Amino acid sequence: MEELLRMEHISKRFGSFYANRDVCLTVNRGEVLTLLGENGAGKSTLMNILIGLYQPTEGKIFLNGQEVRIDSPSQAVKLGIGMVHQHFMLVEAMTVFENIILGDKNSKGLFVDREARKSEILALSQRYGLDVELDKLITDISVGAQQRVEILKALYHGADLLILDEPSAALTDIEVEGLFAIMHKLVDEGKSIIFISHKMREVLHISDRITILRAGEVVTTVPCEETDGQKLANLMIGRELSGSQYEKKEARGETVLKMEGVKYHEGSKHNGLAGVSMEIRPGEIVGIAGVDGNGQTQLAQIVTGVIAPEAGSLFLKERSVSLYDPSAFIEEGVSHVPEDRNLQGLIGDMSIADNLVLKSIGSDAFSLGKGLLLKKRAINAHAEKMVEKYDVRCTSTGQEVRSLSGGNQQKVILARELESQPKLLVAVHPTRGLDIGATRFVHDQMIDARERGVGILLISADFDEVLEMSDRILVMFEGQIMGEFSGKNPPIEEISLAMTGK
Repeated sequence: MEELLRMEHISKRFGSFYANRDVCLTVNRGEVLTLLGENGAGKSTLMNILIGLYQPTEGKIFLNGQEVRIDSPSQAVKLGIGMVHQHFMLVEAMTVFENIILGDKNSKGLFVDREARKSEILALSQRYGLDVELDKLITDISVGAQQRVEILKALYHGADLLILDEPSAALTDIEVEGLFAIMHKLVDEGKSIIFISHKMREVLHISDRITILRAGEVVTTVPCEETDGQKLANLMIGRELSGSQYEKKEARGETVLKMEGVKYHEGSKHNGLAGVSMEIRPGEIVGIAGVDGNGQTQLAQIVTGVIAPEAGSLFLKERSVSLYDPSAFIEEGVSHVPEDRNLQGLIGDMSIADNLVLKSIGSDAFSLGKGLLLKKRAINAHAEKMVEKYDVRCTSTGQEVRSLSGGNQQKVILARELESQPKLLVAVHPTRGLDIGATRFVHDQMIDARERGVGILLISADFDEVLEMSDRILVMFEGQIMGEFSGKNPPIEEISLAMTGK
């Protein structure tokens, strides 16, 4: 095959820490090369070098056999490299069309030939099956449509090499199928794709070759047809990974959470609750199975005090709740791993140390006068202890939390939420976007919490995760509980039918 990209002996050092060390990578024309590795393995750093956000400490980059220096993202675009980030880089207040032409050399100045540009974009969208509505605002289109806009924008700006970073993390199964159809069309026309994903099934389905990174170095590159999920997992983490053997428990006695006939926006099939009743007891994990967008978000918001139900009752530790306020729920012993760790779980500009004490900053342990004067030494000592206990990979506890990998960000949230000695832990998509090693760590921490008597509500769109972790399984469809099943030898076919409303 004809080589499009070659990265030779790339290293990137931050102080004494190597994020990438002596990485060699090739991408051929018309292929999907997958980058696979644990969080913190160096995938994002390597791609940031390729799109000009970072300069390599050592090494060279060749495109079409010619050495190139990529000193900015705009230079990468000129060279035909486009990236679709996991968290989209779209201007929400602008239309789809305006986002696509943003930065285009043909669209500068006061007068833009909008009809000519629209014709070009529509032709491109039809060619690759990228169905978008050009005049709609970004805020008014789905996540899947936003992703198509990002891909279309990269192609419109002339990308021959497309980097897709965790492209399926927030997509439904149907949207993922649509994405893969688009990827097939792109490579059939000679475009090349670097695909970053933690989902083994997707990797094995879409890849031509797979490059495994571990601790910033390339372990190996293998043709897809010569490997399987177990082999790849072992290469990623550097050891054999045995299947999960979590014991399922049956909890009895008092409840930490009880809901009776809770309703919220009952008429909305995808953003409401229609008479939900459920119980969670100490020392059990209750998993919510269901296709994402059937009221799970609203369920999580109600049981953490973010929104109030319009009807029905909620009890925490057998006491009826009248005040729906997150701080009141925290005081009642409710901890929360939110579905969007960046928007809801962390303050990106703050340090790891400060994020770890966000919920307890007014306590005597970390401040004087209820938060008026911070005890920096105590905060830093606590952070050092948590970083070690929860295996947070960082350069220091003073590092901005936004600079951590997704898995390490999730460990910071887990440390904060579990160290508060909760009675109830609400974990929403706790391993979304995490690699296999970080996923196992999160699961182990949840099991340890269960063994300490914490009641856990697990909301996940990953059916395998719900099956693996839950002592009891409740199925949600269009805001209703469709059935309850034991986590021990669960009837998978019956649960799957319930997830479709049958």
